[in-house]
Amino acid sequence: MAHDDQPSNSSDNRTFADILETRLSRREVMLGGLAAAAGFLAAGGSIASTRQTAKPGEEITASREEARIDFEPVLRTDGGGPMPAISADYEYQVLIPWGTPLQPGIAEYKGDPATRPTAAQQADMIGIGHDGMWLFPERTRGGRSSSHSGILCINHEFGRNPHVLGKHSPENLEDVRLSQHAHGVSVVALEERAGRWRVAYSPLNRRVHVNTPVAFSGPVVDTAAGRELLDLNRRAHDARGTVNNCSSGHTPWGTYLTCEENFNGYFGATGNWTATEARQRYGFSRNGFGYGWEKFDARFDLPSQAFANEDNRFGWVVEIDPHNPDAKPVKRTALGRFKHEGAALTEGKDGRVVVYMGDDQRFDYIYKFVSADNWRSMQARGASPLDEGRLYAARFNDDGRGEWLELSIDNPVLTARFATQAEVLTYARLAADALGATPMDRPEWTSVAPDGHVYCTLTNNSKRSKANAANPLAPNPDGHIIRWRDSEQHTGTTFAWDLFLIAESTHGTEETFSDPDGIWADPDGRLFIQTDGNQQDGLNNQLLVADTRSGELRRLLTGVHGDEITGLAITPDRRNLFCNTQHPGNGDPTRTNFPAAPDGSTIPRDCTFVIRRKDGGIVGS
Repeated sequence: MAHDDQPSNSSDNRTFADILETRLSRREVMLGGLAAAAGFLAAGGSIASTRQTAKPGEEITASREEARIDFEPVLRTDGGGPMPAISADYEYQVLIPWGTPLQPGIAEYKGDPATRPTAAQQADMIGIGHDGMWLFPERTRGGRSSSHSGILCINHEFGRNPHVLGKHSPENLEDVRLSQHAHGVSVVALEERAGRWRVAYSPLNRRVHVNTPVAFSGPVVDTAAGRELLDLNRRAHDARGTVNNCSSGHTPWGTYLTCEENFNGYFGATGNWTATEARQRYGFSRNGFGYGWEKFDARFDLPSQAFANEDNRFGWVVEIDPHNPDAKPVKRTALGRFKHEGAALTEGKDGRVVVYMGDDQRFDYIYKFVSADNWRSMQARGASPLDEGRLYAARFNDDGRGEWLELSIDNPVLTARFATQAEVLTYARLAADALGATPMDRPEWTSVAPDGHVYCTLTNNSKRSKANAANPLAPNPDGHIIRWRDSEQHTGTTFAWDLFLIAESTHGTEETFSDPDGIWADPDGRLFIQTDGNQQDGLNNQLLVADTRSGELRRLLTGVHGDEITGLAITPDRRNLFCNTQHPGNGDPTRTNFPAAPDGSTIPRDCTFVIRRKDGGIVGS
């Protein structure tokens, strides 16, 4: 999205382009990255070559025995139409478009401009801007996880005013509430019957939106100084809402992690206001993204003294219990405040949980959190594994090694700038600036593969100051995918890094793609890659599957004009994969009416695809 593109990082930390130029020649980049020089790797193990294992200039072809993907790909000539295109070996079902009711007795909104929902109706419907999600399967009588029913938690990232309201600016509080209730998260029970998925009306179905009561937990709220940063000393009862919910994560104890990304854009200023250094660093401005909420809801008016520090209440990872509608969503402050794109959680050494996170803006950072102790032990004594631990930002070095820099007030560099650990976490971007973390090209989703590698999509960055035509990453308009392996089973403070794929190297081939965004590593060595940006050769945004051993890449699905393909969830048997089309047609019915028939009469609606092989096999194979 355009508002992800504007950098707010003015630090002089060494750029990734500088590091990469030292590390590689252009020829090595085009042949698949750093993998040929695997000798740099730390003791955590070697990273095998992906797109090439031969010497530069030699052609390699994956053997049939190595291939993990065997479906007929969508050709690039077939992937640019007003309707989705899918592999001939696959089929899809449309599910839960924007306006789907969560309970019986509510009429579905089907995109008729004359019958837009009210704010109250929208609070009981699937929202707009489908993005990150996860499926929590129902338990069968035998204690197994069902692949035919479960609770889907799905994010609703954003919805522009003309799309949601039918006008460019709200005219009253009702308009603002309608917009607010279209954002947030949906918790919805699903079931499969006779090969078709549908909403199961359940008391668990609900919306979590901008006006839902929430709680804060962790180090920022453990002190009076931290509570002041969140204005909890004065109005703790008024903690509400989550917004711009982008990617997501899930925990081994069965909860959902939703991530607040471009939260700054929902704030504005109606009176005299000057941005502080911290607010500038987080991208706050007088007009935000033009939502106009501040005109009728003082919570989002930056000069408002009644709602001081309301902006600090956003930018967190929020934990939701899908099976307990009475439990407040909890903002976990130990994971830091920045523009969270996702939260990929894995179990590390000694049973500690590790959460990898990207800050999706040009020249911002990759982070990880490591819990203080074994997560089972922490839960047994009543502590959340996400409330106690260490937060780090990544620094990538020329030699293919890297360091995790701890954001701790005990570091003299941070002690000189911040008064408390609460400030360090609330202004994590500024702390990472001070420590010298490496500015990256819009770090988005992360995914942890079973072999220990962590993959991260870097969507693009065309605004590098050091542009060099001989170096395809300076500028980097099409993005790339980086990977690393941490020392000490994800918990160490060093790592070895490599490049998995540079999008530009695929152009002119049937594997062509740009702007990687969503990503998921499956148990068999496949990497599912989703895109959000201008694709080459007239393609719409797409879902691809890569073999991480051979580097083979095939196109599984393309979306419709103007959309983004995002969100990944899977049934336990891996025979149903859920993904989304976000903002099809950018809300313009002259470009597409999807998921309705293409007759120009209705507004296109964000929706979910259920993708499966026609032969019932594993998705991606």
